[in-house]
Amino acid sequence: MTATAPARTGDAEHGTLAKAADENFPVAPFFLPKAWRDDLMAVYGFARLVDDIGDGDLAPGGADARLLGVSPEQAEDRLVLLDAFEADLRRVFDGTPHHPLLCRLKATVLRHSLTPEPFLGLVAANRQDQLVKRYETYDDLLAYCELSANPVGRLVLAVTGTSTPERIGLSDAICTALQIVEHLQDVAEDLGRDRIYLPAEDMKRFHVQEADLARKTAGASVRALVAYEAQRARDLLNEGAPLVGSVHGRLKLLLAGFVAGGRAAVHAIAAAEYDVLPGPPKPGKGRLLREVGVTLRGEG
Repeated sequence: MTATAPARTGDAEHGTLAKAADENFPVAPFFLPKAWRDDLMAVYGFARLVDDIGDGDLAPGGADARLLGVSPEQAEDRLVLLDAFEADLRRVFDGTPHHPLLCRLKATVLRHSLTPEPFLGLVAANRQDQLVKRYETYDDLLAYCELSANPVGRLVLAVTGTSTPERIGLSDAICTALQIVEHLQDVAEDLGRDRIYLPAEDMKRFHVQEADLARKTAGASVRALVAYEAQRARDLLNEGAPLVGSVHGRLKLLLAGFVAGGRAAVHAIAAAEYDVLPGPPKPGKGRLLREVGVTLRGEG
């Protein structure tokens, strides 16, 4: 890496977008029209960057903080960074943003007349992550997913020009399911950040203590809890799956990929006998393709 600021900035942008390859589901697959791919990657870049700020996972070197106008002394303060990021987001809608990923987003916003609300929801979710470390009830977790996950699906529908109230409801079910699955895969990683997304009322029901989540492998109680939450995710995926049949063409395949990615990840968790503590169970490509076929046929 060179010592120049522009190179660090470019590397940071590229590194953020490169994380798309690690997601459970395809973000902007090759079979989509180029305009859709560009717009979906612009949305993904925004969502990934705000998550990286909230998780303290920004690229080294401080380029993101500088671009957002945050001083080196405050560059480690996530709430300060999120406030600056929100201010730059608002410039997407009424001026010229500073961060290159938000500059990229501006064209997408203009092209599809997108509103600030879903983007602000994702910022609010990451701000909540700094302040709320535990969730007492499943309903509390669902309210968090309304901010942290559901806006992404709504943006996909907006970018592809297919938003309807019914489709938004189905998309919300899928996105909430995908968020729950990700939480199950990342129990150990989240605990390392002092976050637990397993509802406290469910932990009590299955006699799981926080110390049980810090072990190298899961005991019977933790496995039973994870299985219970995985079934909730599976049910939500099934609830939202009719979204796939409501559209046509390449969008149908994209949405099938989202549902299939969630189903394949749930299968991987089950195949690990619900022991998620050694690391995130990940599905293989074969399983993902199988689930895509099942979803496209309206089965499962």
